[in-house]
Amino acid sequence: MIQVKGIKKSFHHIEVLKDISFHVEKGEVVVIMGPSGCGKSTLLRIINFLEIPDEGEVIIDNRKIHIDKHNRKKYRNNPEICALRANASMVFQTYNLFAHKTVLENVIEGPIMVRKMEKDKAVALGMEYLRKVGLEGKENSYPHQLSGGQKQRVAIARALAMEPKVILLDEPTSALDPELVGEVLGVIKHLAEEGRTMLIVTHEINFAKEVGDRILFLDEGYIVESGTPKEIFENPKSERLQQFLSRFS
Repeated sequence: MIQVKGIKKSFHHIEVLKDISFHVEKGEVVVIMGPSGCGKSTLLRIINFLEIPDEGEVIIDNRKIHIDKHNRKKYRNNPEICALRANASMVFQTYNLFAHKTVLENVIEGPIMVRKMEKDKAVALGMEYLRKVGLEGKENSYPHQLSGGQKQRVAIARALAMEPKVILLDEPTSALDPELVGEVLGVIKHLAEEGRTMLIVTHEINFAKEVGDRILFLDEGYIVESGTPKEIFENPKSERLQQFLSRFS
């Protein structure tokens, strides 16, 4: 479903990602963990082409984008990248909702504008996904009228309404008060149980144990370890992963 091959990325001559390769199978939930600044969010943004890597390639559902770091302008409004993004919806840390649009208008914007769906069909689809995330009855509310947890659930419904092949979640609970984290994690866990293909950046250890089929541990621009939750959390092989997990024990 997703193949990431030889991804490298630098900012101002500082290497953030040094040679990242991995794959995600259809229906698999892969969790990316690691210390702050190790490139987790950058990697997710590259998969969605919100950042352009210096080297490597990303393949989603057999759709490949070739990287040309000497001609970055060609990626602006590129129809291939637009098609890739339509199949890989992203949920951000800080919701990114349109403040002047209602909840339902936020959810149906993508299907109408990107997928050219008729409005009545988009509305029916939007209401279906608002029910799925527990927000039926909030469709006419505006973002400022919602809690942080509700805003993030709207963002998840918006991602689902694009009916993507893959959902990318970038630390979806990091901006929430602790008491609101559970409601968002519950929605994501339910999506995992449905067999959705997801790539999740999170710092929630217990959540990663419950929902992840496979864990990738990043540090200093590399994938240091990859394995099942049991392998990663109960039998870490590298000293660096052992040090990282000791902070949570």
